[in-house]
Amino acid sequence: MTKESSYTAKLPGPDGLYDYTSEEDAIWGELYRRQMKLLADKACQEYLDGVKLLGLKPEKVPQLLDVNRRLNETTGFGVEGVPALIPPSRFYELLSQGKFPLATFLRRREHIDYIEEPDLFHEVFGHCPLLTNQSYANFVRHFGETAMSLGKGYSWHLFRIFWFTVEFGLINTPQGRRCFGAGIVSSPSEAKAATEGTACEFRPFDLMSVLRTPYRIDILQPIYYVIDSFADLEAIVEQDIGGAILKAKSLGDFAPAFEAKAS
Repeated sequence: MTKESSYTAKLPGPDGLYDYTSEEDAIWGELYRRQMKLLADKACQEYLDGVKLLGLKPEKVPQLLDVNRRLNETTGFGVEGVPALIPPSRFYELLSQGKFPLATFLRRREHIDYIEEPDLFHEVFGHCPLLTNQSYANFVRHFGETAMSLGKGYSWHLFRIFWFTVEFGLINTPQGRRCFGAGIVSSPSEAKAATEGTACEFRPFDLMSVLRTPYRIDILQPIYYVIDSFADLEAIVEQDIGGAILKAKSLGDFAPAFEAKAS
């Protein structure tokens, strides 16, 4: 975590439950209601179904034990609370074990619209609903396994796959283009930009293109990649990812679609 944020991870009690305050419950509820209203015609049906399957409600911050149990019942996936930011190696290891690492702190009201670090709302509301979809859960697990087998030298390019799918992915549906990435569904500004914006570009998902596309984490995304199905997503990590990354490195990155961050 950054020093400026002053956020610290919550620790569970002996019963495995986390003690969230009434103010945290209120913040969760405000975020939940706002996003669910916004996402009604912007998120894919698999995501909306996942919210119901997890039993997420606006009244209280969800407990990780409940999220873990419901995910296990649907796809065999799970979650694990982690102390703030963790090393990439630990992140990939947990994914390979079928566990999604979750930050346990919730943003304060002064950061209700945007927080740079992933908090519990981003993790649970953003990431967990789609883990009730078997193809998506398989993709996330296999992504972790691939990262573990390839090692550190491939990590930078490999995470671009994660960024343009799990974090900022879109999918074609009979109702039109819909969002599923956690960075979109948990952010009102990103959800509007990704579905209504004219200042961004939508590209069909192509592994080599994704591996050559740089991104910035602190801006609305100028480029989104769009898949046709979650089965297609699952098939991505069945390819020779290591070979594709080596080819992408030899070809070089596309020119950035954004200005360099001021130092």
